[in-house]
Amino acid sequence: MSRLSDANVALARDIIARYPRRKSALIPLLHLSQEQNGYITEDAMRHIAELLDVTPAEVYGTATFYEMFRFQPTGRYLINICGTMSCALLGAHELMHHAEDVLGIKAGSTTPDGLFTLEGYECQAACTEAPCLQVNYRYFHNVTTADFDRLVDDLRAGRRSDEIPPHGTLARTRQQIPADRAAGPADPAGAGQPVWLRDEPALLATAPKAAKAKKAKKAKKAKG
Repeated sequence: MSRLSDANVALARDIIARYPRRKSALIPLLHLSQEQNGYITEDAMRHIAELLDVTPAEVYGTATFYEMFRFQPTGRYLINICGTMSCALLGAHELMHHAEDVLGIKAGSTTPDGLFTLEGYECQAACTEAPCLQVNYRYFHNVTTADFDRLVDDLRAGRRSDEIPPHGTLARTRQQIPADRAAGPADPAGAGQPVWLRDEPALLATAPKAAKAKKAKKAKKAKG
């Protein structure tokens, strides 16, 4: 499936309604599409453009800016092994070679059964816990080759489904705003200037007087 499903179109419209400008919902809708399909398709980007009344080029330009959005079929589990300095010094390259042997694929590929995609990534911001990897952006630290084998076995057997949802799922609980707590969208164009900008002329007008008074006080104190 490429375009958003009927259920996700309804959810998309609910998400759009939270924003004063439709285009502001672009990134949440891209995540919704990736959760549905596992990656972002061209049809999905055209569909999102229709929902937001923007061009497909605008959707594509935003989607390609962010590393987490993918444009090719991705395994149920995306395994990213960090290869930056701390991890490299503590065995990340050996871990990657081991992962390739265990999964029977090279980095950048997906297993024939569609279960695993293996990739090398740069810094995952866990240098004190090296070597580290992510599975669908969930962290695993101080990973040994034996740890990797157990992790793959668990994923194949479905024993980590409560911890690691399928690729594309950012969270299991969606934001819910009770009707009586909702602030309602407000168009920024009609909000006026921030307080600090509105008060700036008054502040500038009083600044010289304050500086003059401070100078006089200092001079008086110097005279004793």
